[in-house]
Amino acid sequence: MKKPLNSAEEKTFNSIPTAEIEAIKSGLHSNPFAVLGVHQTPGTLVARCFIPGAEEVTVMTLDGNVAGELTRVDDDGFFEGPITITKRQPVRYRALRDDAEWAVTDPYSFGPVLGPMDDYLVREGSHLRLFDKMGAHPLKLEGVEGFHFAVWAPNARRVSVVGDFNNWDGRRHVMRFRKDTGIWEIFAPDVYAGCAYKFEIIGPHGELLPLKADPYARRAELRPKNASVTTPELVQQWEDDAHRKHWASIDQRRQPISVYEVHAASWRKHQDGSMLTWDEMAAQLIPYCADMGFTHIEFLPITEHPYDPSWGYQTTGLYAPTARFGEPEGFARFVNGAHKVGIGVILDWVPAHFPTDEHGLKWFDGTALYEHADPRQGFHPDWNTAIYNFGRVEVMSYLINNALYWAEKFHLDGLRVDAVASMLYLDYSRKEGEWIPNEYGGRENLESVRFLQKMNTLIYGNHPGVMTIAEESTSWPKVSQPVHEGGLGFGFKWNMGFMHDTLSYFAREPVHRKFHHQELTFGLLYAFTENFVLPISHDEVVHGKGSMIAKMPGDDWQKFANLRAYYAFMWGYPGKKLLFMGQEFAQWSEWSEKVSLDWNLLQYHMHEGMRRLVRDLNFTYRSKAALHARDCEPEGFEWLMADDHDNSVLAWLRRAPGEKPVAVISNLTPVYRENFYVPLPAAGRWREILNTDAEIYGGTGKGNGGRVQAVDAGGSIGATLTLPPLAVIMLELEN
Repeated sequence: MKKPLNSAEEKTFNSIPTAEIEAIKSGLHSNPFAVLGVHQTPGTLVARCFIPGAEEVTVMTLDGNVAGELTRVDDDGFFEGPITITKRQPVRYRALRDDAEWAVTDPYSFGPVLGPMDDYLVREGSHLRLFDKMGAHPLKLEGVEGFHFAVWAPNARRVSVVGDFNNWDGRRHVMRFRKDTGIWEIFAPDVYAGCAYKFEIIGPHGELLPLKADPYARRAELRPKNASVTTPELVQQWEDDAHRKHWASIDQRRQPISVYEVHAASWRKHQDGSMLTWDEMAAQLIPYCADMGFTHIEFLPITEHPYDPSWGYQTTGLYAPTARFGEPEGFARFVNGAHKVGIGVILDWVPAHFPTDEHGLKWFDGTALYEHADPRQGFHPDWNTAIYNFGRVEVMSYLINNALYWAEKFHLDGLRVDAVASMLYLDYSRKEGEWIPNEYGGRENLESVRFLQKMNTLIYGNHPGVMTIAEESTSWPKVSQPVHEGGLGFGFKWNMGFMHDTLSYFAREPVHRKFHHQELTFGLLYAFTENFVLPISHDEVVHGKGSMIAKMPGDDWQKFANLRAYYAFMWGYPGKKLLFMGQEFAQWSEWSEKVSLDWNLLQYHMHEGMRRLVRDLNFTYRSKAALHARDCEPEGFEWLMADDHDNSVLAWLRRAPGEKPVAVISNLTPVYRENFYVPLPAAGRWREILNTDAEIYGGTGKGNGGRVQAVDAGGSIGATLTLPPLAVIMLELEN
């Protein structure tokens, strides 16, 4: 043990006031970089360190040379003394206690990593690479491997990174405060990948806050644990150049887009109920979607979230693929595998709200940092969550960088933005007096509008092959129009009106349908005001709503016939397609995130027939340009029969320039109709390219023998058809 200092030595070496030493020891010093590390004093360099438990400390250079012995000036482990090196540089300490010896590389002997340009761009709100600067990143600094940590907490008195590497001791890695931006940073040497960590924050009034997960963490612990985890930079050998070049070079509105919406945790499970890894999912889900003809897989949120029944919508880690399915690299491999067979991957993205879990963003630095302080703006009554403060530059940057992060690092093909309506209206789900008007006295959330416009502008500007899709349930104008034309800038918008009207119609007994014919025709009045996706999503098959097959009226045969007709109606209707998993084979039970889909149903002819129909619908839609190339433009649609209420028959034409037209004819009652006249635009033979009543799909096999002949009867062109019961047929002009 070191001998006690005499007064002369104490005067020479103990240059730090006792109050500052006490602040270091208690973790309350606001700027330990001014005290600890290597510092110039008159005539020499001195080193100071705080190593709890140490009795002796020797200073070493990084190449192993002894640079001095330090004096313990406080029994709790504060050391100081002159060293023999001639310039400031990183140092390592050899600490001794009895027969124990360990090494500590001094984090306070390293300079800052972030620079003035980072500060400038952060303040301006134009930093588009925050995902490479914030959070935890591996770094070799001045010859030493470690991790750089950075977190935004402008109102904190002190921020430390704590974790496995420092025994969760908030006194050991107190961070450097960058006053201009409110960001705290530190390079922590010798930290390795796979360490759990959080931020320990002392709030503006001296209060110790609950430990906070890293908002920019790229990996997290598996629930119920919730710490962030240090992880290497993502390395993936991408093999998707052709896929990405294709989507970046074309007009997405004129491409076939058929989306399979998936909840990754419950699409399939192991026999013991455990979840598949990304690699196991890739081996099963990608071939299934390729065989089924879907062009895209859209995942319900796969970012880190603490609570399984939230389905991922209550996310606490926007930058981290959830640990439920393995490491982030596994998700990158999944996307790469999907792209290799031409399937895009869309992520359900949630900037509309965030949960109030203690380790999350709520009251992050002891103040309303990411959310509004006023609950009339910052609290979501529907979901018991907080609402982002979109008017704050740093919050906007956090979210926009996240969108760019998924597109760049994981090569995502799209973001489906959840609950856009709740973002657009200040009075969403609020009574009078529970909301604050905008600067003009209106109910529109102008800050949110600016955020969405900027996000879309930057996504499309930096990643032209990526699409953004709004789940927006109101009549807000120009959701999918360009920002420079006054729009929100989304590529597509979910057509919630189509979903509501058609489900309402098809749930009715056929005898009543003639009184509600307009539920199927009304949508064409606005079908081309936006670039629409027609969604039959997870929201329609949960919370007591029942499955799609269970919604249909009649006996079992009629239920299946109705659902087959519904799907063909939707695939023939203008707009991109989206179907939630399990509905393609008519799962009877309502979806539950707790169990796998009922794949055993495919052994039964009616369910296998439904799957084959959806497969054929996808390939027909993709192969016939008339059915997809003008999905979003009025020139691609023409009514042939819109007003036959009594028979519940509708017929329309789908067109595309230079392509053979396709006629879609729907008979939505169980009445078998022979010699039924349907006008057509051209005389000649029309080939029956799809019939939902085919026996292979579980139908009765009624039809037109594969072809019909349209004739010109004195200026009136049409064909006499057989219309199968509760069925849709599609005819293509042969010549």
